[in-house]
Order: sequence, then C-alpha cells, then structure tokens
Amino acid sequence: MKKLLALVLAPGFRSALAACLALVCLAPLGFTQPGLHRRDGHHQIDQLEEDWRQAVLKSDTNAMSALLADDFMGITARGTLQTRDQVLDNMRTGRIHLTALDVSDRKVRIYGKTAVVTSFAHMEGTNIDGDMTGNFRYTRVYVKNQAGEWKIVSFEASRVHVHGEHY
Repeated sequence: MKKLLALVLAPGFRSALAACLALVCLAPLGFTQPGLHRRDGHHQIDQLEEDWRQAVLKSDTNAMSALLADDFMGITARGTLQTRDQVLDNMRTGRIHLTALDVSDRKVRIYGKTAVVTSFAHMEGTNIDGDMTGNFRYTRVYVKNQAGEWKIVSFEASRVHVHGEHY
C-alpha cells in the first residue's frame, strides 16, 4: 500500500493523471479530434454549394452576390471568362436562365483556407446563344476570407460530350 501511495503522490504521476483527465474532459468538445474541423468545413461547403444551386435556379442575384468573392473569375464551358459583375448582370437580365440543375458526384477537398469542389451537373436552361441543356463537370474554388467566410473565387465548367457528338 505504501508503494501505491508513493506512486500516486509522485510529481510525474500527478502530471500524467492531470493530462489524462484533461483529455477525457475535453474530448467531447472536439479538442482532441483534428478531423472535426475538416468535417465542419465539408458541411459548410456542401451548404454553400446548395445555396449556389438555389441562387442559380431562382436567379437570386442577392444570394449569388453573397457567395462570390469580389475578385471572382469564372470560365464557362465555352471558354469565356466572366467576372463577378458579369455573372450577376447575366442573372439579373435573364441572359442565363436555368430551369433544372441536378448535381451529383460532388467531392469536397479542403486545404487550410481553400476548398476545391468538383461535381457532375445536369442542367436545363437557356443563354443568349439558345439552349444550353446538357451534362457538365465543374470545379469551384472557395477561399475563407479574413472575416472567416467562404467565398467562391474561381469556377470552371466543361461540357460532357456523349458518344457521337462532335466537338
């Protein structure tokens, strides 16, 4: 019994015991789970992707404005560059109007304050050139700004061609 008491009273044992107790107490708060922030970030990006989808379908320029960074640059499936103001103007004037946008095969990768999203999208709608219904793969890049908000800084879409289509 004296040996056990001496062990419990030893300074090194007390420090180790205190550290173990701290870990047990703090674990439910997420302090010992480095993946917790990653999962939270993935959830935030998934929600922003849905916000983007709804903004496009509703031509909601206010919602889209909140999602896009001031220095946003997009590349359309035709290779055209679009700034934030051009995207918002196209939505506002109806030059681009989507009636359906189904997204699948979404992958979100987070690298610190940058998130890269790739997805497959089937969309139906029109633009100034006419019908733009089709299947697309896209990449969207988010960056967390100084206020801690994720903003879309880049977007690029590529049309998925079906067998027999000419480029």
